[in-house]
Amino acid sequence: MNCKRAAFYTLGCKVNSYDTQVMAEKLAAAGYEAVPFGEPCDLCVINTCTVTQVSDKKSRNAVSRARRANPDAVIVVCGCFCQASPEDAAAIEGADIVLGTKNRADIVCYISEFLKTGRKIVDVTSGGGISGERITGFSDKTRAIIKIEDGCRSFCSYCLIPFARGEIESKPVLRVAAEAAAVAQSGYREAVLTGIHLSSYGKDLKNASLIDAIRAAADAEGIEWLRLGSLEPTVITPEFVSAAAGIKKLCPQFHLSLQSGCDKTLRDMNRKYTAARYESAVELLREHFEACAITTDVIVGFPGETDEDFARSLEFIKKIGFAKIHIFPFSPRRGTKAATMPNPVPEQTKRDREHELEKAARQSRDDFMRAFVGKTVSVLAERCEGGLCRGFTEHYLPARFCGGAQDCGKIIKLSVTGAEDDFLVCEKINL
Repeated sequence: MNCKRAAFYTLGCKVNSYDTQVMAEKLAAAGYEAVPFGEPCDLCVINTCTVTQVSDKKSRNAVSRARRANPDAVIVVCGCFCQASPEDAAAIEGADIVLGTKNRADIVCYISEFLKTGRKIVDVTSGGGISGERITGFSDKTRAIIKIEDGCRSFCSYCLIPFARGEIESKPVLRVAAEAAAVAQSGYREAVLTGIHLSSYGKDLKNASLIDAIRAAADAEGIEWLRLGSLEPTVITPEFVSAAAGIKKLCPQFHLSLQSGCDKTLRDMNRKYTAARYESAVELLREHFEACAITTDVIVGFPGETDEDFARSLEFIKKIGFAKIHIFPFSPRRGTKAATMPNPVPEQTKRDREHELEKAARQSRDDFMRAFVGKTVSVLAERCEGGLCRGFTEHYLPARFCGGAQDCGKIIKLSVTGAEDDFLVCEKINL
């Protein structure tokens, strides 16, 4: 092969980051050197997202940027946008190879074919995508992401992802264990188990559950912290939480997708729970995990959401007391049920509701962080420059403390002396 420098650009979620790492390791084994996106390269891989229309636009723009920066490079475009809208992806000017979400592990073969023929390749296939996927590390990151599940069959009325990711596929427990062991051997102290619909893990396997996968990863020697990706509140049962609390490496931080605190809006979204069910899940977690951090996603301005509906949702959100909230104004996705629902919310109303929720989210986060002042926390130090180290606590709160390069990549016990600028201010504990 003539291409020896490869740049990567990833849009979207942790699963996409994992998928990019799979391709990066395949290419490294074939002799490619990874370089930052935008630098001179012979190959550029753009892993797309299609959660919103903005994501689609960013995907197209990334291709244009890559082509302008490297006119002679081979440009590979892959991922959710390609899978969900193959004709639109194939029409992107500047793309040499267009793949979906299921065949990226074969990227080296596709590049070889293109270099031999010079003809554009468009191959967006369906079928198994999790087979052949395995990583040993994670470029430029202190924590390793391990994808253990792919696919979703929930069909929330606003979401296109089931069409982009297809049927549920779970990574066998033994393979989860092997991958966790591999990243631990590469020096990673923390691993994040993730999936497109993580709560569906094991539905396609015999005698395997999400708890089994968590235990398998936790058993890897060298892994000190284990964290989970986004969960549905319906998976949080007394049995699940009791078992999870017995896994000591599991961090006391859970991302439970909410989307709305109003039952009418939840029904319109085709979510499978009520606000009361969500609240019971939070209570269960807080009973078993000390100072448990709950983070979430919320959509504002969903079609048909009235002022009363939003007020009910906002009241519920304030009641829960989240550690962090990701807020998304509703964006219609072509091909979803919500895109044609009546009574769309005006854009200005969406912005007003977003700003009001942002204020509540900021207050909730400040309250949660200030509760740690005077307490002891553990921090995985990620960046250390100029005598200042930064990282995240076991509750996934950003923290900073005085330290040096010798601290980077280690989990360190610290005393929290303050909370400012969205950081816990900490000091090392003299032992």
